[in-house]
Amino acid sequence: MPPFDVPEGDPFGPHNLPYGVFSIPGSREPSNRTVGVRLGDHVLDAGAAAHALGSPYASLLAQPTLNPLLAAGRTAWSDVRRALTAWVTVPSHREALEPFFHPLSSVTLHLPFEVADYVDFYASENHARNVGQIFRPDAADSLTPNWKHLPIGYHGRSGTVVVSGTDVVRPSGQRKAPADAAPVFGPSVRLDIEAEVGFVVGVPSELGAPVALGDFREHVFGLCLLNDWSARDIQAWEYVPLGPFLGKSFATSVSAWITPLDALEEARVAPPERTHELLPYLDDTKDAQDGPGGYDLRISVAVNGHVVSEPPFSTMYWTAAQQLAHMTVNGASLRTGDLYGSGTVSGPAERERGSLLELTWNGRDPLELPDGKRTFLEDGDVVTLSAWAPGPDGVRVGLGEVTGRVVGRDA
Repeated sequence: MPPFDVPEGDPFGPHNLPYGVFSIPGSREPSNRTVGVRLGDHVLDAGAAAHALGSPYASLLAQPTLNPLLAAGRTAWSDVRRALTAWVTVPSHREALEPFFHPLSSVTLHLPFEVADYVDFYASENHARNVGQIFRPDAADSLTPNWKHLPIGYHGRSGTVVVSGTDVVRPSGQRKAPADAAPVFGPSVRLDIEAEVGFVVGVPSELGAPVALGDFREHVFGLCLLNDWSARDIQAWEYVPLGPFLGKSFATSVSAWITPLDALEEARVAPPERTHELLPYLDDTKDAQDGPGGYDLRISVAVNGHVVSEPPFSTMYWTAAQQLAHMTVNGASLRTGDLYGSGTVSGPAERERGSLLELTWNGRDPLELPDGKRTFLEDGDVVTLSAWAPGPDGVRVGLGEVTGRVVGRDA
């Protein structure tokens, strides 16, 4: 099928147009990578197309990374998107652009942007309550006292953010079960996933200048699916008193496709009702931003091709705008390529939990899969996150999937 003839209702039709970075076979050098835009099951070489059509944004698109486009700002983002939409929908462009399309199956996809800093949050009340009930079953409240007053988060390791399809080597570290007399060292035996959404920062901010709620869309370019792999046994022994470290830093997988926020206008929804009064810098009940701050994203989690959970992102208590405001309220600056994760997405139902920790209730209730029971991940397991969002006229907006295979250290 010609690249322009995308089937009606395709979630990667011209209403979507996510950005990535690709290379064609034989082009192994980073300099041969270039920005691509997905249309159906094809990839458009955006830089070559822009040059052929005389676009003033050709230099932003003929790059081996999305960072120059990210840094260009909201006006450029909107202009480029309008131009791309016209290029793939106006028949008169077909002859000129057809040589610049490549079948998706024929290209290699790369990490789409150079990650500057990485922050991960803890924004789902359902997830936080589940974790609290698992580890603090006798507590009067499963939430910590600060949870509904601020978005809790931690700084991760940007250098281990990897693109979808990258194998994840089982991490090793110290672990100590409650009944053990002393810690031992070895591969994690409680390797888990966390189904999340990542937000990609384009425009930086000045050191000492907080970013207000209403400026979210001036700084954040788009979003992608994110898997925050977690070694629960390493994490449990190390995280008191400073939080996640080696149990999280070995790998974070992201999609090869970044969906621009402008493609998700129909998916914007109000977040859950607030039960606590928020401080002004987090208060989104006023005219703090242009429209509701939540997103209706329908996520699926599959292990070895078997769907085990469908977490709804619309239930997230803290929005991406609030997370950005909190992340910078102390004066911390943003950099182009900053990535921050939403935290595990979990809904109220059992089949809506976004981690194996919750799905198996810390290993108590194994999952029944076609290839055997699972409490946590085994070597060879393949985890895939996929998602879609409501789009214009009832069509779906597809998010690029995130997949990763667990391999043993000696594999």
